Amino acid sequence: MNDKLLSFLGLCRRAGKLTIGNDAVCEDIKNGTAKLVIVSNDVSLNTEKKLKKICDAYSTELLKLNRTRDELSAAIGKFGAVTGVSDEGFAKKLCELIKNENQEVTVYDKI
Repeated sequence: MNDKLLSFLGLCRRAGKLTIGNDAVCEDIKNGTAKLVIVSNDVSLNTEKKLKKICDAYSTELLKLNRTRDELSAAIGKFGAVTGVSDEGFAKKLCELIKNENQEVTVYDKI
């Protein structure tokens, strides 16, 4: 895989620092363990609105990437459009990769 961002998400998963799926990520946000929430560009509008509301309430960063659900799923080895990163270092590195790639990203909260 030549995509550094997706490769790093795979590393986060192997390290056990990535939560996959809307319900699990929402629980992590509420518990304060999610440092960053990432959604694919084809996530449903309802899911996007729900996550934005929860992330705003719990001051958690939310990023919408220019990657599809299938691309994210291939990188992390499990089907999903919503992921949560529970490690501060991994979250910072992901933000750095996003900035370095100059890819289109929707930032809902502070980076």
